[in-house]
Amino acid sequence: MYDCIVVGGGHAGCEASHIASILGLKTLLITMNIKNIADMPCNPSIGGTAKGIIVREIDALGGIMGVVADQSHFQIKMLNNGKGPAVRSLRAQADKITYPKIMLETLRKTENLEIIEGMVEDLITINNKVNGVILEDGTKIEGKTVILTTGTYTKGNILIGSKNTPGGPHGEARSNFLSDNLKKLGLTIQRLKTGTPPRIKKSSIDFTKMSEEKGDDKYYTFSHDIEPLYEINNQQKCYLLYTNENTHNIIKDNLDKSAMYGGYVTGVGPRYCPSIEDKIVRFADKERHQLFLEPESLYYDEWYLQGFSTSMPEEVQEKMVHSLKGLENAIITKYAYAIEYDAIDPLEMKASLENKIIENLFTAGQINGTSGYEEAAAQGLIAGINAHHKLKEIEPLILKRNDAYIGVLIDDLVTKGTGEPYRMLTSRAEFRLILRHDNADLRLRNIGYNHGTIDEERYQKLTEKQEKINEIKNILRNNNIQLNEKTKEIFRNNNLEVPTFSTSYYILLKRPEMKIDFIKNFIEINASNDILEEVEIEVKYEGYIAKAYKEAEKMLKLEEKEIPKDIDYKDVLNLASEARQKLEKVRPVTMGQAARISGVNPSDLSILSVYLKKKYNK
Repeated sequence: MYDCIVVGGGHAGCEASHIASILGLKTLLITMNIKNIADMPCNPSIGGTAKGIIVREIDALGGIMGVVADQSHFQIKMLNNGKGPAVRSLRAQADKITYPKIMLETLRKTENLEIIEGMVEDLITINNKVNGVILEDGTKIEGKTVILTTGTYTKGNILIGSKNTPGGPHGEARSNFLSDNLKKLGLTIQRLKTGTPPRIKKSSIDFTKMSEEKGDDKYYTFSHDIEPLYEINNQQKCYLLYTNENTHNIIKDNLDKSAMYGGYVTGVGPRYCPSIEDKIVRFADKERHQLFLEPESLYYDEWYLQGFSTSMPEEVQEKMVHSLKGLENAIITKYAYAIEYDAIDPLEMKASLENKIIENLFTAGQINGTSGYEEAAAQGLIAGINAHHKLKEIEPLILKRNDAYIGVLIDDLVTKGTGEPYRMLTSRAEFRLILRHDNADLRLRNIGYNHGTIDEERYQKLTEKQEKINEIKNILRNNNIQLNEKTKEIFRNNNLEVPTFSTSYYILLKRPEMKIDFIKNFIEINASNDILEEVEIEVKYEGYIAKAYKEAEKMLKLEEKEIPKDIDYKDVLNLASEARQKLEKVRPVTMGQAARISGVNPSDLSILSVYLKKKYNK
């Protein structure tokens, strides 16, 4: 018998199986096709707005997505670099061949982990407790815990115009019975949709009619532990282009042929990653929409048309693509399609990602209603850790909303649910000034160490980093700038306002235009660039960060007020009927979680609070 069976070899399955094995569980990863492990059926990019921070958090907690991305990308840049630190995120264009290859090599080297090919179609359960899985051919495999990371393969349907073809991404085989069998066990199943744009043959593209998009001229890594492995001046270019009036007219004239607008789609699509026809309809006032051409791999001649997802018939897709500047003679190597699939209702999960109905069953990724490789990997990591903790009778790892974007992601799912593919955005995080790209390790490495996912060497590295940050801060506090003529001249030569009185370098750094690199003209500061960046952000935004922590403390007080598991909301008189229904379905663990449930109003919380005090003395 295995300690942990992971079903599905996508990004969630890779993280779940890896971390469970690292923690010492005898783990089995079951995938339909080993060649598709860590596959990237959509754009082979890692990161993006908010998502890049999630990858940093995964790495800080001992996951592997960041390391593999750093070893396989051919362009990287920091998004929103001209804005505040709260919204900056890394995005890398990974190689579609190299990334899965390195991930598979990593998993194969992992102790305690076995990988086999197979199609899981049912669970073995005894008294609502999972005890293994049943494969398509009837083979039974026993396991103490099971983590489902099935992606879009559960009853997947590929839609192109009026054509509806059963299958998973790339036309692979789909799971036909698993979701039905989950439904029989009492789980609620919902139908979701996502899509992908056409791929274009590179040699048929006229890049001279497009704008170049280069990687940054500064070195970056997702991982906190490895040095950059690429050359800044040897990064692959991507290209920017736009839709035009002709493109829009072609789409409008053929809307009824789209799988989405022709009535062939039953699943709900992602609001924040809509198809191009949906953009044209929803944003009819816009004259053009931004698109990107990005290579999928350096090993073959295929480019990804980012932002042009569609479910139009193939002949219409030809017209649409040829209407774009630079793609007049484009050869489409793969047509765009939409894909529908089954997912569970995430309100039926605990914050540990264990199912509320079937004990020891965990779920992660698109089966939970999310979209994106990064969101999936984050859930896989947490599910793998908590599968281990459940077997070892350790308290689960539950990240709070002020701990990590991963905490926001999971809390949103288990508290608010989702009726469409969920995508992480910076706007979803109320404490985003705390949850930054630069401080992911400072926030989470200690948590990872306490939960056994970070080893002593990496923990010591974190301790040394924090000590160095404090050392530099003290240097800045304890030294004042000397306002002599030489100093004033340096300010003037850099077009900076000369200070009118001597002050500490710490106070000086708080000025909006001031950079720590400039202060190094006057005082010796020896540290790596990432430490200097951390010091600058912490000093410059000190007041705002302190305010954010105070707000987080208020939230934590509500989180400390627990709601008994055996509470019967029918006994709580005067609750609004909607609030009672929502509370009964979600079964919040704390008053803080109850406050975040849609449909539960402040008056309902007051009534609940009074009831808890009278009934349970809480």
